[in-house]
Amino acid sequence: MPNPLNRLHDLGQSIWLDYLRRDMLTDGSQARLIREDDLSGQTSNPTIFQKAIAESDLYDDDIRAAGADANPNAVLDSIMIEDIRMAADLFRPVYDRTEGKDGFISVEVSPDIAWDTDASTAEAHRLWTAIDRPNLMVKIPGTEAGLPAIRDCLAEGVNINITLLFSVERYHKVMDAWFEAMERRVERGQPVDRLASVASFFVSRVDTKVDQRISERLARVPDDERARLEALEGQIGIDNARVAFEAYESRFGGDRFAALAARGARAQKPLWASTSTKNPAFPDVYYVEALLAPGTVNTLPPETLEAYRDHGDPEVRIHDDLDGAHRRLAELGELGIDFQDVLEELEKEGVEKFSKSYHELLDTIEEKQRQVQPA
Repeated sequence: MPNPLNRLHDLGQSIWLDYLRRDMLTDGSQARLIREDDLSGQTSNPTIFQKAIAESDLYDDDIRAAGADANPNAVLDSIMIEDIRMAADLFRPVYDRTEGKDGFISVEVSPDIAWDTDASTAEAHRLWTAIDRPNLMVKIPGTEAGLPAIRDCLAEGVNINITLLFSVERYHKVMDAWFEAMERRVERGQPVDRLASVASFFVSRVDTKVDQRISERLARVPDDERARLEALEGQIGIDNARVAFEAYESRFGGDRFAALAARGARAQKPLWASTSTKNPAFPDVYYVEALLAPGTVNTLPPETLEAYRDHGDPEVRIHDDLDGAHRRLAELGELGIDFQDVLEELEKEGVEKFSKSYHELLDTIEEKQRQVQPA
């Protein structure tokens, strides 16, 4: 019997799992999600791999086989490539059935190079070649330094997942990079019909940061401003995503994309990331319900996926109260909250958090190397 996740799929939204661990790749549980819940993709990042390796013994044999003197970066690379290949192979039937429109697994370049264009470009190419799966997407952060790397990698035929997007202004630059890459390929006579990309907009992190700023201001504003500020709590993340989707529809609904679509190009899909509910005052499927839109992707951690399967209420809501979204975003500034500053801080913190997880991951591997060696 169809469940709410199946109905999301029927309404045109792809559900990707924001989690990866080797046992689910080998014990049939991921295959079951694909078969029963229409799961059609997966994402990984340093935090996900850090938890998988630190909180289980699933990778101890790999670490032991590498030896105590092996470079932790090389050990991680081997583990990561194996897991990503296995996941890609599980999703390959989805990829083939949808003719390359879905069925992707994402892997991230090192967050240490998020501000380095050349290093990001080289690492994306290395991962693309090493993993060697057509349904791979390589994640590059949507920083200013990442934009040329995104453009050049797409132009060279590498599927790219642009991650850590918070700003609609930056999103326009990401779309510019996509269009430039596709047009470059067309000019060279290269195919564009199987080249895939998503732009990952982070949602709940926006509310976490904005609501913190709201709380700070509530202690020192008059009552009339207090009510206006309180009305914005838990709203801005969704509002920002809806305005981003408006930008997507405008850019990909125009003549420039039509010319590329005539060559077989497929739109770069918006992807909603960070859609688990951080504030317990809101429902556990709060962001999933609000951002259902055909032609988009939503990445769900296991807990949110299970919650939606249990009590989701699928309905396309992406265009709901769009005028209100613009009004509330403008009202933030009127009430003394610099939204641009919030977005810049989120980008910086996002890279730092992934970098912290990445180095904790390398430390975990080093510790495991000591633990798993024979006495």
